[in-house]
Amino acid sequence: MDVDAYLARIGFDQPIRIDLGTLTALQRAHLSTVPFENLHVYHRLGVRTDTDWSVAKVVEQRRGGWCFELNGAFGLLLETLGFPVLRLGAAVLLDGPSVAIDHLALEVQLDEPWLVDVGFGDSFVVPLALNRRGPQDGVSGTYELIDSAHGLTLTRHDGGGIPEPQYRFRRVDHELADFDAASSHLQSAEDLHWRNKPFATRLLDGGPERVTLTGDRLKLHGGTDGSVTEDPVDPADWDEVLLHWFGMGPPSSA
Repeated sequence: MDVDAYLARIGFDQPIRIDLGTLTALQRAHLSTVPFENLHVYHRLGVRTDTDWSVAKVVEQRRGGWCFELNGAFGLLLETLGFPVLRLGAAVLLDGPSVAIDHLALEVQLDEPWLVDVGFGDSFVVPLALNRRGPQDGVSGTYELIDSAHGLTLTRHDGGGIPEPQYRFRRVDHELADFDAASSHLQSAEDLHWRNKPFATRLLDGGPERVTLTGDRLKLHGGTDGSVTEDPVDPADWDEVLLHWFGMGPPSSA
């Protein structure tokens, strides 16, 4: 891969060191410049899991994508820079209990292992220590990793209540091709939001502030204070708003 082009794409011009500081800065830069979005899927254009596809989409086309694309591309960038990376298969729990592996996250081995994710929307912004238990500051909120018989569960604390499950995973390395079936299912299932509701979201300048564009709303999230400002978006103006906030237009079939 063209590392210099990828680093330029995410606006990263710091010295590369194989340490937590560089990893954290890379994650925040990626989340700020490469949107989590579903527009290829929404427009029925199809996406793939391989890095030939995802790196070209992120770097050359200057677009975003979903977890298989964003964590797939970012994982290759990290490996090329010299970071040891594992590709983790996770079951998303936002809609309730599940054992279906439908999310790709990353484990990066440094002095200790770290959970990294640039493809889960409004989620943690900095690496989380995989071997630590108890609450951890994810900048966008407080997160906690909880052991279970089925693996580690990433949870998010919300207002002091019971931690809300985000996804569950085992620390087992996967090939990107292992996610092909999940990618195909999520693209083809008629009842899922991926096909039915267009969206794009990214951090603002490293977060925790965030901008999100949905089918009829532009939302500016204030970060940890929970404030959200919403403005309606006329369908005739949607492409212009997308370009202004995310630097891209509607996807093409090319």
